[in-house]
Amino acid sequence: MRTALCDRLGIEHPIVGFTPSEHVAAAISRAGGLGVLGCVRFNDAAELDAVLDWMDENTGGRPYGVDVVMPSTVPAEAADVDLEAMIPDEHREFVRRTLTALGVPELPDDESKGDAVLGWLHSVARSHVDVALKHPVKLIANALGSPPPDVIGRAHEHGVLVAALAGKAEHARRHVDEGVDIVVAQGHEAGGHTGEIATMVLVPEIVDAVGEEVPVLAAGGIGSGRQVAAALALGASGAWMGSYWLATKEYAMTLGESAMQRALLAAGSSDTVRTRIYTGKPARLLKTRWTDAWSEQDAPSPLPMPLQNILVSEAHQRIMRSDDPEVVSMPVGQIVGRMNAVRGVDDVMRSLLREAGETFTRLDGIR
Repeated sequence: MRTALCDRLGIEHPIVGFTPSEHVAAAISRAGGLGVLGCVRFNDAAELDAVLDWMDENTGGRPYGVDVVMPSTVPAEAADVDLEAMIPDEHREFVRRTLTALGVPELPDDESKGDAVLGWLHSVARSHVDVALKHPVKLIANALGSPPPDVIGRAHEHGVLVAALAGKAEHARRHVDEGVDIVVAQGHEAGGHTGEIATMVLVPEIVDAVGEEVPVLAAGGIGSGRQVAAALALGASGAWMGSYWLATKEYAMTLGESAMQRALLAAGSSDTVRTRIYTGKPARLLKTRWTDAWSEQDAPSPLPMPLQNILVSEAHQRIMRSDDPEVVSMPVGQIVGRMNAVRGVDDVMRSLLREAGETFTRLDGIR
């Protein structure tokens, strides 16, 4: 299965896999797709640099990319201490009270409270770009649309392609006009930051708007070869998959066996919710007792990005350590209903390709 996207990216199969796990990203690239490593978890540029060194050594010479979180306009940013001071006491008390009610224990005395994930800050995202351009990355993707013009220019100077996610056709048009090379049409079903329009409607709209100029990837609700084939039938040049890789053996290699994977395996496609409680922007999460608490009448409204992330950072650390599937906080798409077993990335890729081929054959027989 090849499209023009494969030649553009130097890959065998038109499947791009976004993941916060370097083990998953490397495995996707080795299997013939393009692994794209999410950088938002790296507060320290040196830590990202070390992980990309590992990627360089473990992708078998295959291409890979990175994903950053960066608005197209440069926002004003305060120092970390000022950001902390901007969080209302009401919100802090709600989080404290909720964690107690959910039975989430305090962190042990010998475990330090981790810093908030500062990858949502523009300045930190820029450091991610600086590091990435020192490595042989093939693609820089931006979860918040077009990066600033100077970032696009620097990427192109290094021979690196730029991708941007879009939830509307007008977003895609703007991205292309600003110099983006690949548009990811991400539908409402997707995990993480997502818009209002479903993938089935969105992809052909964006293909019609910009598909003659740049490749379009379909994202949201893709976890089988039939869905990859459907994406291509809608005019996309390939599939962008994120949530599905959370239930892989390689993901556990990065972040360990966890209540999160157990919760995902038990969930159905209706067990997600789109909310601002994770980052301050609308994002689809697994529906749990933690997300339910934020919909109660006494819950405060989520804060804007990046304050909401700073507010819940320690809560996420405590939730993860509690190892309770009923309270995990995890972005995931509606495709979670198909994530029923922990499998290796190579096995997932083989299944995708096999089923896509079978679908093409079946469709060819009904013409």
